[in-house]
Amino acid sequence: MLSRLLLTLTLVLAACNTRPGPEVLAPDDGALPAGARIVQVLTVTTRAPDAQSPGAYGATRATSPNWLEYEVSVPPGHKPGRIEWPDGASDATKNFTVRKQTELSREGFAGRLPRSGVGLYIHGFNTRYQEALYRAVQLSVDAHLEGAPVLFTWPSAGNAGAYLADRDASDFSRAALADLLGLLTKNRRSSEPVPVLAHSMGARLTMETLVQLRLAGRGAVLDRIELVLAAPDIDIDLFRAQMATLGRMKHPITVLVSSDDPALKLSSRLAARRMRLGLADVHDPAIQRLAVETGIRIVDITDITTNDSAHSRYVGLLSGEAGAMDNNTLFGGMRQAGAFVFNQVGGVFTGIGGALTE
Repeated sequence: MLSRLLLTLTLVLAACNTRPGPEVLAPDDGALPAGARIVQVLTVTTRAPDAQSPGAYGATRATSPNWLEYEVSVPPGHKPGRIEWPDGASDATKNFTVRKQTELSREGFAGRLPRSGVGLYIHGFNTRYQEALYRAVQLSVDAHLEGAPVLFTWPSAGNAGAYLADRDASDFSRAALADLLGLLTKNRRSSEPVPVLAHSMGARLTMETLVQLRLAGRGAVLDRIELVLAAPDIDIDLFRAQMATLGRMKHPITVLVSSDDPALKLSSRLAARRMRLGLADVHDPAIQRLAVETGIRIVDITDITTNDSAHSRYVGLLSGEAGAMDNNTLFGGMRQAGAFVFNQVGGVFTGIGGALTE
């Protein structure tokens, strides 16, 4: 039975087309076309270097984190929500292209952090290094983030059949993520919190890391974070326990859920049909109470039309394709805790249930 489920998971999550290999990380120092945009991405990874592909990082776990900076160009004709992957040789007029890669020390990384405008992206299950890097670039451009996007990438196998190995690899990375969150929230001039977007299994990693910070008495770090969990692959009871330890966050957590997410349905089956947080039914009174009691926002985004899988529907929402951006601010004036449904027609969030709190 387990082998059949893993095979099904592979068929559901594996890309229809050939996935980009590490060759897309080869720097291109050619002329930059008019209208192209350069994005600098600070990157922390618990992956070890890929011995077969210089400059790339694979699924092997590093003995200590690697700290890097990238310059990536986005082509003039870029469409929101899309990554224009190279088809053969990279072409900066049409494709995302790495212009420069710089290896840093932890101190050098910290020295490159701006005092404001930092946003962190943490990828999910079945994600290769180059896919995580280019997704961080795409989101930073389309969500109109100011300042430096930061990527935390853990050693996912990049293989849809390696679910349990990925979960272990994410757990392996907790201490490194906690250290990074400490750096990002330290000595910032801006009063604005650090936005953190964590997807799928990366959401589980992030929540476990926040619990670790709370238990270590590092509430000052937690108070500087505003977290969005996209399609979180977290057992619902584990999430309740995590929130019981965390308590209400100064900046409420937002949870993006979809009722038709096939990846999370299969994850639930692998876990003896235990409900995943990313499948939460906002019409369920128990889910509405969970939102209000823990001071979080649970938002059903099933209505969003996407060219990606339902598991990646958050990309359309954060990229502005779904009309959810209000003056370049996601969620506009929606600041209450509670359960919501996003209606793509008009880009509005509707509260569900009678108990919403400020």
